[in-house]
Amino acid sequence: MGNTFGHIFRITTWGESHGDAVGVAVDGCPPRVPIVLDDIQRDLDRRRPGQSDITTQRKEADRAEVLSGVFDGLSLGSPILILVRNEDVRSKDYEHMRTKFRPSHADYTYQAKYGIRNWKGGGRASARETIGRVAAGAIAKKVLAAECGVEVVGYVKQIWNLVADVNPDTVTHAQVEANAVRCPDPEMAARMLERIKEARKDGDSLGGVVEAVARNVPPGLGDPVFDKLEADLGRGILSLPACKGFEIGSGFGGTTMTGSQHNDAFYADESGRVRTRTNRSGGIQGGISNGENIVVRAAFKPTATIMQTQETVDEEGNPTTLEGRGRHDPCVLPRAVPMVEAMVALVLVDHYLMQRVITGRGR
Repeated sequence: MGNTFGHIFRITTWGESHGDAVGVAVDGCPPRVPIVLDDIQRDLDRRRPGQSDITTQRKEADRAEVLSGVFDGLSLGSPILILVRNEDVRSKDYEHMRTKFRPSHADYTYQAKYGIRNWKGGGRASARETIGRVAAGAIAKKVLAAECGVEVVGYVKQIWNLVADVNPDTVTHAQVEANAVRCPDPEMAARMLERIKEARKDGDSLGGVVEAVARNVPPGLGDPVFDKLEADLGRGILSLPACKGFEIGSGFGGTTMTGSQHNDAFYADESGRVRTRTNRSGGIQGGISNGENIVVRAAFKPTATIMQTQETVDEEGNPTTLEGRGRHDPCVLPRAVPMVEAMVALVLVDHYLMQRVITGRGR
């Protein structure tokens, strides 16, 4: 239970952090969508460990293998199975915590739910599970681009109390990828980089916010009441490891405004298309996309594994202490960017395909 996401474009991720491999099965991808391995690998490279001196130094190539569903560079319409092998596994780093519950990890809750847990690297609760999401998200992006020209761009908006100045309407992938922090505000990115290095030196960690924008989203995606587009976006993004908060449009900031300040006034542009002069709704009104850019934010907590001694208990409830070992990110934000992009793309492609069924349009 809980390993499958989506209605028409459905994904099931599988594998554990220190198992032989991880991956994803994608079902519901339309046929004849151009899919080349480089498209998938590009996003996996942005997610993989060891890519800079501010990420975990676990050395994984994260090379994707497409085992089914693609022929001559086109999707077949059948399930697409993608596998990534785990190569740099050091389970001995976790031996000392075999019977101890790591603070703010899923160790205790998994033990309480299942009566068994994979203590090597966190098992399914590890962020390594997101390899499958990112690979599937790359395919979702291809479908969205081919069908309706949707582009999804994510970036680091905040680390600790350092907040970047970014215009979601104009930010580019090139600006995001220009530095290791994946923050398109160069001055703030430099400050963020130094703060992350300080936290690593202190054996500590930092949290922050990833913002993402989806541009060229057609109006009409989403369903009323329980299947609102923002509800599914929130569900998908909040399912990411370490994510503790979700906002869309004005988010919590809108609570400090009056209705007259917050309302997005309508107008018709030169082509007669209905637009809004502001976008505090974040591209969604009444749970349905209105054609404006969809802007979301995801809050990530500080990495739970820190290199400091912490109080905890063992499986018998005996008090003990625990100090983190192994290779861990002092800040998950730079690697979380492609994860947030993936979840936004997966939600949008699913709703797009559902709308295509409702209207009878498309291939």
